Amino acid sequence: MSLIDPRAIVDPSAKLAESVKVGPWSMIGPDVEIGPNTVIEPHVILKGPTKIGANNHIYQFSSIGEDTPDLKYKGEPTRLVIGNNNVIREGVTIHRGTIQDREETTIGDHNLIMAYAHVGHDSVIGNHCILVNNTALAGHVHIDDWAILSGFTLVHQFCKIGRHAFTGMGTAVGKDIPAYVMVNGNPAAAKSINAEGLRRRGFEKSDITLINKGFKLIYRRGLTKVEAIDQLKQLDDPNSVLAPLIGSVESSSRGIVR
Repeated sequence: MSLIDPRAIVDPSAKLAESVKVGPWSMIGPDVEIGPNTVIEPHVILKGPTKIGANNHIYQFSSIGEDTPDLKYKGEPTRLVIGNNNVIREGVTIHRGTIQDREETTIGDHNLIMAYAHVGHDSVIGNHCILVNNTALAGHVHIDDWAILSGFTLVHQFCKIGRHAFTGMGTAVGKDIPAYVMVNGNPAAAKSINAEGLRRRGFEKSDITLINKGFKLIYRRGLTKVEAIDQLKQLDDPNSVLAPLIGSVESSSRGIVR
């Protein structure tokens, strides 16, 4: 028995694993590859070049792999790559890349992208991230592992969001968010570390205390970026939990939220 509904439209050149399930009235175009046990609900549009891994679930009315509306884009064959075990809810839009940047939009594994979220061209989402309803990423955004963006979060082009970071509802992000940092507001302002999220993920109490100390060095002591990084590197850090925080501050090109 075929798992592809006869009312679905699947281009002959598309490559679907035998266990892929496709609902009625979905359209899968050329240059689309879908891995085992992925479920495509009704009324989904998939365009290529797009590669989707195993065990993903894409819900109705999503548009995945469409051309970007970026005016620089002139129809070049750019890509979208989605990993494994992702849940993409209703009405999500994800665009492919542009040749001016990576030529590829990339989404890792075990992510939850909730209803009506948008992922712009050339963006990179790591693993275990959550984009809550109506979150919108402009082009060239990078989100590291375990970050959570609450509903209606807006992220400006080229911003980087560090691992385990958290944004409050309706946050407007115009600068980089360091790892572990919780922000809120328009424009986004740093409030604290994402302590509850770290506890839920099994961080030791001593490590959370050390991360909080690092946060205070950056945000509460009036230090310059260089001074803060220097002092962070001098802290006793046997488990290297400060490495993501230091790295995200050091690598920031837009400046960090304050």
